[in-house]
Amino acid sequence: MTDRDRLRRFLRTTLYSAGKQYEEARRAYASARTSALAELPTDGDGRARIVCRRHAEQRAVHLDADARPECFDAGHPDCEGCVEDIRDGLVETW
Repeated sequence: MTDRDRLRRFLRTTLYSAGKQYEEARRAYASARTSALAELPTDGDGRARIVCRRHAEQRAVHLDADARPECFDAGHPDCEGCVEDIRDGLVETW
């Protein structure tokens, strides 16, 4: 076996292993995020019942695929914090 063949084999197995680890991490992250969102209480229409940090009021809102409520205002610190709390499963609910 030549040095070139060894290098090819090494690169192929290393890249395969890295790809496998990436996929496992991606699945674990998605699973954790889905389970955190699934634990949020909802109303009869499937909207998450959260307490808005910005306006300090109870709201029933739909969440998008990135776990952002429909009232989300990008760049506002309270809204950014709310999304982080939702993703971490720490958001205040009612």
